[in-house]
Amino acid sequence: MSIGFILLLAVGLLILFGAAQRVLDRMRLTDRQALLFVAAILVGGWIPDIPLGPVSVNLGGAVVPLILCIMLLVKADTAWERVRALIAAVASGTVIFLLGRYLPAEPENMFFDINYLYGLAAGAIAYLLGRSRRAAFIAGVLGVILADVTQGILTRASGYDVPIRLGTGGVLDAVVISGLLAVILAETVGELWERIRGGDHPHQHYEKGEFVTDTTKGVEGHDH
Repeated sequence: MSIGFILLLAVGLLILFGAAQRVLDRMRLTDRQALLFVAAILVGGWIPDIPLGPVSVNLGGAVVPLILCIMLLVKADTAWERVRALIAAVASGTVIFLLGRYLPAEPENMFFDINYLYGLAAGAIAYLLGRSRRAAFIAGVLGVILADVTQGILTRASGYDVPIRLGTGGVLDAVVISGLLAVILAETVGELWERIRGGDHPHQHYEKGEFVTDTTKGVEGHDH
């Protein structure tokens, strides 16, 4: 079983036990929706790739994650958050594509699965540019898919008559790692920063990558 499937199973258990409730709330996802997508990615990853002319698509590695990203984009609070997520996606996709170009092409020359590196790189860049949990997740996942699409198009343009494979093989692992890492970074760094700034700004809380004044807390403080 690959690391992507293991991580998805772990996420599913966290959701069932309520440990991911706050993160899901901030991403505007219900427990049921999150579990549905986790199950769809797990099942879709085992289903054989679907040939669509020159393109071969894996449901779990490309289609389901893409649907989730579109759903989260629609739920974004502002147009700027959507733009920021897409910019971060292009940036992470570019880095993944360049890594694929310049790292050794032979797997035996690498001491780890290169798809893990793709996921880590995309997740970190997605957080740095996306900032909010939704934007970071969208950027991390879309970055991997965009790099996959770009590589496939360039391969065919070079004269190789092979299908453009989307979400196949280790790409599902990279998609899962990048999306989860981006959200984890947004959550942990955001909370840490909130604690650091809490002493100076007692009536502010961290939300969507920035501090927001909480007037309710201010009123409650005066009541006591």
